[in-house]
Amino acid sequence: MSQSSPEGAGRTMTAGAVKAGEEGYIFALADLNKLDAGTGYSTAFGSVVEGERTQVGLMTKARGTGARPHKHPNEQWNYVVKGQLRVHIEGEEDRIVGPGTLLFFPANKVHATVALPDEDVVFFVVKDLSHGIVGMAADGTMSGPYYEKGFEPDAK
Repeated sequence: MSQSSPEGAGRTMTAGAVKAGEEGYIFALADLNKLDAGTGYSTAFGSVVEGERTQVGLMTKARGTGARPHKHPNEQWNYVVKGQLRVHIEGEEDRIVGPGTLLFFPANKVHATVALPDEDVVFFVVKDLSHGIVGMAADGTMSGPYYEKGFEPDAK
């Protein structure tokens, strides 16, 4: 979950994230430690680097899995690098998007993305640091991520 580090200033808002500047200026995102970026509502998993005002990450959602509807108080951008996502944004028609697509999720707008069953999805994420990387499920339950039928953890 999002939290301030006990050391205070200069540390990361998101537990497990890397602090830019303090821990370097150039990052091989794919090689950094991975963290759960959607605890309680999403299967998004990947590395996060935080600057002073923004956080970025390289995330993966396994095929047939994704996020239940959720929101967060910070803006979010996703750039799809690999795979296809089914995208839901409150008030918009659901769409299927693939590599090269840039998605914008306004602050506090309910949204969800799910990797289609064909392959894992990799996406680059950018959020402002008014909040950590993890949001809140729209139904308030934080009862776990979304799984397509046949992709549930016990179905393997």
